[in-house]
Amino acid sequence: MRGNNGPPVLRVLDISMTFGGLQALQGVTIEINAGEVVALIGPNGAGKTTLLNAISGVYHPAHGRIFWYGRDRTFLAPSRVAALGIARTFQNVALFRGMSVLDNLMVGRHLHMRAGLLSSALYWGPAQREEIPHRAAVERLIDFLEINHIRKVPVGTLPYGLQKRVELGRALAAEPKLLLLDEPMAGMNIEEKEDMARFILDVNDEWGTTMLLIEHDMGVVMDISDRVIVLDHGEKIAEGRPEQVRTDAVAVRAYLGEAAEV
Repeated sequence: MRGNNGPPVLRVLDISMTFGGLQALQGVTIEINAGEVVALIGPNGAGKTTLLNAISGVYHPAHGRIFWYGRDRTFLAPSRVAALGIARTFQNVALFRGMSVLDNLMVGRHLHMRAGLLSSALYWGPAQREEIPHRAAVERLIDFLEINHIRKVPVGTLPYGLQKRVELGRALAAEPKLLLLDEPMAGMNIEEKEDMARFILDVNDEWGTTMLLIEHDMGVVMDISDRVIVLDHGEKIAEGRPEQVRTDAVAVRAYLGEAAEV
């Protein structure tokens, strides 16, 4: 099993969140080790995306703490969290639809760029010189994700499965230590899911990127995950290896019963 050596890179300790009268998270504690692929599952409304939003800084918990490599980063803004090395994709594609694939991936490099906004916009001096290594990094991503044939195509014209692949590429362009994937295979056909699963495993194997992903397809979860965490009504109700969670009575009652044959 991957990711067993050393202290956890991410530790979410007893966090709770409430929206109005809705208790979205209730005392959730999880740990993610370096190099792991961890799946976060549960029925709709279980709090999965809320947890990812808390980790990425979009929400701040009402109670509890979030530690990154042992340091408390509970209340950092999303930009500061991203600068630490945490990137994410979204349940609904959040690309710049009028921009090309290449330009969307270049946007993912902005955390590593030092040229000012004005020089970048006008493309002179430092911005021109700085673009060279960033463009090379993006070209490697294009080759890795097998999207060279659509590099200049506006992403808004692409099939949904390719848009999801481009969004993965934009997150990877930031060279994250931890990648949060919110339903990366939602809306895909079987072939597209197989491709995405392969890319996720290749990113983990070749680059060592740690991943926490929300996924509803239990076949995918069982195939690619080192560990599975189950949420229900904002609480963590089960955790373990895929084969353990699949036979956990509490998890099956809450979620897995409909897919118990997987």
